[in-house]
Amino acid sequence: MKSEKKYLNRELSYLEFNRRVVEVAASPSTPVLEKLRFLTIFATNLDEFFMVRVAGVKKFIKKGELSCDSPDRMSNTELLKAIKTRVDELMDQAMSILHKDIIPKLQRDKVIITNFQKLASKHQKELHDYFLTNIFPVLTPLAFDPSHPFPYLANLSAHLLVMFKERNSNDEQLIGFVEIPNNIDPLIAISGNQHLYVRLDDLIRENLKEIFVGYAIDNSYFVRVTRDRDYELIGGEVEDLLTTIQSEISQEHRDSIRLEIDAELPPSIIAELQRFLNLGSIDVYQVSSPFMLASFAPLLKLTTNKKWFYPPFNPRLPRRLVNNRDIFALISSGDLLVHHPFESFYTVVEFLHEAAHDSRTLAIKQTLYRTSGDSPIIDILITAAKNGKKVTAIVELKARFDEEKNILWAKRLEKAGINVVYGFVQVKTHLKSTIVARKEGERIVQYIHLSTGNYNPKTAETYTDIGLFTANPNYGHDVAMLFNILTGYHLLWNERQASVQGAPPPKFTSLAVAPFNLREKIIACIDQEIVQQKKNGTGMIIAKMNSLVDELLIDKLYLASRAGVQIKLIVRGICCLRPRVKGLSDNIEVRSTVGRFLEHSRIFYFYAGGEKELFLSSADWMPRNMDRRIEVMYPVLDKRLKEQITEFILPIYVNDAEAWQLRSDGTYRRNDNPDHRQGSHDLLIAYARESGIKSIPYAIAIRNPAQALSKRAVTKGKG
Repeated sequence: MKSEKKYLNRELSYLEFNRRVVEVAASPSTPVLEKLRFLTIFATNLDEFFMVRVAGVKKFIKKGELSCDSPDRMSNTELLKAIKTRVDELMDQAMSILHKDIIPKLQRDKVIITNFQKLASKHQKELHDYFLTNIFPVLTPLAFDPSHPFPYLANLSAHLLVMFKERNSNDEQLIGFVEIPNNIDPLIAISGNQHLYVRLDDLIRENLKEIFVGYAIDNSYFVRVTRDRDYELIGGEVEDLLTTIQSEISQEHRDSIRLEIDAELPPSIIAELQRFLNLGSIDVYQVSSPFMLASFAPLLKLTTNKKWFYPPFNPRLPRRLVNNRDIFALISSGDLLVHHPFESFYTVVEFLHEAAHDSRTLAIKQTLYRTSGDSPIIDILITAAKNGKKVTAIVELKARFDEEKNILWAKRLEKAGINVVYGFVQVKTHLKSTIVARKEGERIVQYIHLSTGNYNPKTAETYTDIGLFTANPNYGHDVAMLFNILTGYHLLWNERQASVQGAPPPKFTSLAVAPFNLREKIIACIDQEIVQQKKNGTGMIIAKMNSLVDELLIDKLYLASRAGVQIKLIVRGICCLRPRVKGLSDNIEVRSTVGRFLEHSRIFYFYAGGEKELFLSSADWMPRNMDRRIEVMYPVLDKRLKEQITEFILPIYVNDAEAWQLRSDGTYRRNDNPDHRQGSHDLLIAYARESGIKSIPYAIAIRNPAQALSKRAVTKGKG
């Protein structure tokens, strides 16, 4: 089959994922402020999509390449047109939900965002005084005329484009810009009114005469520019990775990618903006007022009405952990599985905290891809170093949009005497792993934590991930060898040959590691199912991931389907595989779960003739994960844990009553759910409530009260 019929387009599939996010916001069963939360997630996703993916498509066009890196080979010009059409549809739908659903519901609950002009005169005066005291000093008008060049419009910063002229003059209108500051609360509460607000941009617009003194204000319009944040590092040209990353992220004057404008902006001004920003009409997106969905985000902090949010849920602790105060003895007695956010991230914090303070701990090694601003992880590693432990941190500086934070963490860790390694120039370190080496008698035992998600307490509250703790010596050997690769290998990436050059990696006994052998291991597992299907008709694959793009793996799944293997895929976001195509993918089903939590765990199940092989992984099935990242896939060997995933967790996702089904044309249809069965997240919450421990005694939670480490991670109370 031709590529365009055999595969779905990567970028359009991502926009379909965002359509599902918007549809959750539109659902009558979604509480009103959860609706708003989903719309802000949609807006953030869209910003990142333009900064990276659309920027990448434009670079392909500049290079003269007809198509980008999607397996369907759609032409770049056709793709940009399709993106324009779909984004316009999604924005219209999102703004409709805001205006016709969210705002009216909030108004009925006495939460009102009003216009400045509708306020009583005394409130207008109060706000005018507030503007002069707290906002005016921050604002800077930027004129645009023969003596003032076209101003630089910062990435993702909303501006008011102001049209004004001298009073009592018929001269041509002048143009200026005022940036709406992003470090001032976008909603301003009216004194004496509990939930009555005016938007910051509305207040600035009403006081433009204070900024452009002596001029008559004709009108003002919103504009916002999105700029290229997609950068590429060339191995031979990078002498110092830290310095290079700092240089890349500090380059503000990047190409414009998208221009969002007020729907009423005059065409002549639009044309002028396009000329100065070097954008075509396809790059211009009209947005109705209020312009910024993110300006409503402060409402998500309101707590006066529980019905505005999903019912509260506090993550549980595994009973084994509560009943055994020595976490190392617990892991030695058998592997431990923790399913976030249904089970608390506190388990990971406790593991590291105990290691940092335990006299028998000799060394701690950890990878850091993303972590939160108030994460206890960094403090624990520093404490461990102060306590004489040998600490090594692999900090990935190239984690997209987290580069600046990771540079700060890296410098802080280095200052504390920790060995900080930045990884490789063109290969990201994406695996999530920790080693604690501990002296026990005459031997050293390595305690391992591997996870599908980051060491980030914040995202662990909202992302579904699975962490595995083990003292299995085979895992210890493999993970130790992997850390040696990260800290001691000179890894050279050969783009043209799509291969890794350098010293051959050690032989792994348990792990499959990208970019060395991960794809090959997955292909071997799929081939095994093809053999079993031909032999006894038992071929079955269940794979859960965030994205499925890799052409070689998709083709192998097609081959397995044609052989009769039953394949069930749970793909949260991008999926370039076309299911249920006659003669190609008859036996492949694709579902997507988008709901209260963000699906992030990667689980791969192969029936293996009854052996039921089960793997967890940090990697999605994308070319970048297979070829340009350090990733791991590891088997779940403990029988109890394997059954927990294969007999309980995976079936819940496979039979999710609220999931979307992918159709062969690339569109999704949500299950009708006529009997109102619970979705996967509700079922997993119910199971956690039944099987876990609701609260944690502080005697267990905080061994050292002086440490602030766990008050955020420890969950207490009802729910």
